[in-house]
Amino acid sequence: MLNKIASALNTVRDKTPLVQAITNYVTINDCANILLCFGASPAMCEARSEVEEFAGSISALYINLGTLTEEQKAAAVLAAKKATELQKPVVLDPVACPAITRKMDVSRELLENAKITVVKGNIAEIKSLAGFKSMARGVDSLDEGDDAVEACVSLAKKYGTVVAATGKTDIITDGERTCLIHNGTPMLRMVIGTGCMVGALVAAAAGVVEDKWVAGAAAVMIMGLAGEMTAGSMEKELPGTFRSRLFDYVYGMTAQDILKGGRIECL
Repeated sequence: MLNKIASALNTVRDKTPLVQAITNYVTINDCANILLCFGASPAMCEARSEVEEFAGSISALYINLGTLTEEQKAAAVLAAKKATELQKPVVLDPVACPAITRKMDVSRELLENAKITVVKGNIAEIKSLAGFKSMARGVDSLDEGDDAVEACVSLAKKYGTVVAATGKTDIITDGERTCLIHNGTPMLRMVIGTGCMVGALVAAAAGVVEDKWVAGAAAVMIMGLAGEMTAGSMEKELPGTFRSRLFDYVYGMTAQDILKGGRIECL
């Protein structure tokens, strides 16, 4: 599996996928820059009047519900339907869906009216979408992960999608194949937007990697491993320094880094 993840990184860099992101305003710049560091090309195209036309040019669509305006909601629905029609991968990040009913409703509308290739969220968001009891505080998961694998598999099977749930241990499943990724660092929780950045990377990988389960695992592992490498380079835990160096370590990530440092468990 590590060889496939390393190959996915090389594929992204060889093919430079164009990722359209309808994403939240708190982290939009970080999502754009992490895509560049990964080897992809970002396009933050979210105007309702533009998204259907633009869908013909993209490699993948990333929809993040973090600061969901009415314009974004309308654009996301149109973009997801058009991308589905054109057989372009769509990644949904249902930010704060356990805490805000409207976001849960929009998440379900997208899942039921478009082909969502990957659902990427934290453990609480995924469990909530799957109909399992979860614990969250705003955009943050307080869930310890009980029944998390079961919830991920259930959601993947219900919608025929890949599910990528991030937490202390990350879970990637397509309903039949499941892996646990053990890379990461608590410092990733000290910087706003690392989850959004992961979602953007998932879209980039899904845009050019044929096996979307491998694409999801690759993006999640690379972010976790880059976080580990960044934390390991610091003498003190400084969130500002960590944030800036994280981009550098994603940019400098190599296949050899993945083969050496990747920690994955296939169930």
